[in-house]
Amino acid sequence: MPLNKDDPKALGGYRIVDRIGSGGMGVVYLGRSRSGREVAVKVVHAQYAEDKVFRARFRQEIDAVRKVSGAFTAPVVDADPEAVRPWMATQYVPGLALSARIRVAGPLKGAELRRLALGLAEALRDIHRAGVVHRDLKPSNVLMAQDGPRVIDFGISRATENPTLTETGHAIGTPPFMSPEQFKDARSVGPASDVFSLGALLVFAATGRGPFDADSPYLTAWRVMHEEPKVDAVAEPLRAVLTRCLAKDAADRPGLEELAGEFARALPEPAADDRETVTLRLPPEPEAGEEPESLAAPPRTGRRSRLRRWPVLAGVAGVLALALTGYLLDVGPFGRDGTSGDADSTGSEAIGWGPLPRGWQPWRTSVFGTAASGVAKPLEGAGTSFGTSLSCAMGEGALYCGGDGVLPVRVDGTTGRLSWRADSQPSGLARERYDGAVLGVHDGVLLMTQSVLNSAGDDTTGTVLALDAATGERLWSRTLDQTGSVDSAVVGDLLMTSDGYRVTAREVRDGTARWKATVPAGPTYSCEFHAVDSVPFVGCTDAGTPSRTVFYAVDPADGSTRKVSVPDGDGEYVGAVDGDLAFVMYVARDLRTPAESAYGEVVLVDPDTGAVRKKQLPDSPRGQAALVGGVLCFASSSGRMTAHSPETGERLWQTSTTLQQPGPAVADGQGQAVFAASASGRVAALDLDTGDLLWESPARAEQVVGVGYSSARVFLDEGAVVVLSPDGTVFALDPAHPDREPPAG
Repeated sequence: MPLNKDDPKALGGYRIVDRIGSGGMGVVYLGRSRSGREVAVKVVHAQYAEDKVFRARFRQEIDAVRKVSGAFTAPVVDADPEAVRPWMATQYVPGLALSARIRVAGPLKGAELRRLALGLAEALRDIHRAGVVHRDLKPSNVLMAQDGPRVIDFGISRATENPTLTETGHAIGTPPFMSPEQFKDARSVGPASDVFSLGALLVFAATGRGPFDADSPYLTAWRVMHEEPKVDAVAEPLRAVLTRCLAKDAADRPGLEELAGEFARALPEPAADDRETVTLRLPPEPEAGEEPESLAAPPRTGRRSRLRRWPVLAGVAGVLALALTGYLLDVGPFGRDGTSGDADSTGSEAIGWGPLPRGWQPWRTSVFGTAASGVAKPLEGAGTSFGTSLSCAMGEGALYCGGDGVLPVRVDGTTGRLSWRADSQPSGLARERYDGAVLGVHDGVLLMTQSVLNSAGDDTTGTVLALDAATGERLWSRTLDQTGSVDSAVVGDLLMTSDGYRVTAREVRDGTARWKATVPAGPTYSCEFHAVDSVPFVGCTDAGTPSRTVFYAVDPADGSTRKVSVPDGDGEYVGAVDGDLAFVMYVARDLRTPAESAYGEVVLVDPDTGAVRKKQLPDSPRGQAALVGGVLCFASSSGRMTAHSPETGERLWQTSTTLQQPGPAVADGQGQAVFAASASGRVAALDLDTGDLLWESPARAEQVVGVGYSSARVFLDEGAVVVLSPDGTVFALDPAHPDREPPAG
């Protein structure tokens, strides 16, 4: 990948030639010595160079790799841990990471799987003989060289005789590949932990799925500690061997010498005529057809319930609060699953990206940071609870957020500065009793709803609140009926509030009522507003089987309604196509893992004539559905993005990304690209017409948080992309240069 203007020209006598990859902790460059020898140069980001603990860990990594000299690791060539920006040069190993190899060509089998299993067993044997435990063996830390695998990235490894840098309660690793003891007590982790990780990695390599895949990192950890691994897709006799590797008790796992023999017997060398040649290509773009599933946690964003609290898994939440603080998201600290964090120099430049806001520069902040005016600090405990949920809207050059125990805050879209935090809750109210939801911004007014739980915990009081978008000052408020069956919403220049099925259209600036009307839905329906070509529609759905849906067109002048019948069936409204209402209908709705529900057809309803058109969706696409740029885009929990024509149902393209827990897709303002972001704050951009993967950015969230379906959201601020991660991290990037980091300080 091409170098940036701020990249070093040389380090330690090595000329820097290209970028290999980047991550949250640093950058890896391709370097070349005077003799022409190529090395991989790992350089720590400037902000971490000032961290004494991080420097100590980097020295530890260098020492660990120097101790290991096996054929299946990349040895250290040179290093300077005391430099202003510490760096380390290792042997350059050309080849994809195992994770990228599987994305490109599917699960391994035959000779390739045998070579991986035996090579990793030998690599771990050499690592352990050197007195080192790797602690983060995962697909992105295994390079697939022509002469066998290489284990890399000893950034969180530990010398068995020196546990001083493993702090109590801070388990570090990547949850889908961590052993039970890594979650319980990191100081007790020994060589058997790497055997467990090897078993999980080989299940993934052989099937494309991990043995403990779950809805979130927290549920993954629960399964690792308490449930049996899912290995049914692995053929015998390898299944039995890997099951032993995945034993909960470290003492029950086989040693590496024994394991190498079992791998050799379970995976016999195939005859020459039976060997397959796999041709790999970059970028990792799949052909049309099914793709292997990955270790992703499925997201889901549905209608918010007032003061809803996600249940915390008993016995595991406490340790995970600390364990996942060290979780390296879905990337290693210096690599990105074998792909670059930089924009593709061909595909990205071919897109006519929109202009950036005046004076804009990349930035990164948190909604839980310190505000310049109003309430400086967030409510005590905000941002630390698994139950925290955020509700945000982009408007008039800023992102506005509120949420469960979160006061409304304004994040400037140009600088990332927290302009204000509003003192909107009653004085002295505990955070646990407050919930806010941002509805939207119009004409300089931020509109939101608030719910306050009484001290007995059995009743709530709701208000709709209008704040000055520039200052956060309260303009007006109105009490809401919490039994309302129609969600409040901003539609055009009106605010819609409800009392049961009685809707009041209010002026945004002062809250006065323009008109009142009754939505004629039955008592079993729940309703929400949608805007279709600037016309308000109320969509109402009951909970029957199959469910029934009805839409009402609402005259914005007087509130009179006109009914639009929708065919019965379990489906989801996604938007409008040339004025027609568009729905995607479930083939099989997975309530436990909603983001993996399958859709069978698209239904278009003419709101004027009631005419219905139905088109089948080939291969039943899965994931969060969104109508973006005139295309139906499905974002599955594995990171697979699939696009269909809403008018014909035809599949237009299908592309795999490395995103885990992606949120719904969003089209750029030019209608040329589509963005999605993972729970870790990694963003992918795809060409809307072809599905070509333009780029993937590094992960930028502080940590992955939340129980259930926590996903990132993407917003557009003119030509800039603004991303909100579930942990409250907010950042903005330039889609033409997504690898550019915010200025230091």
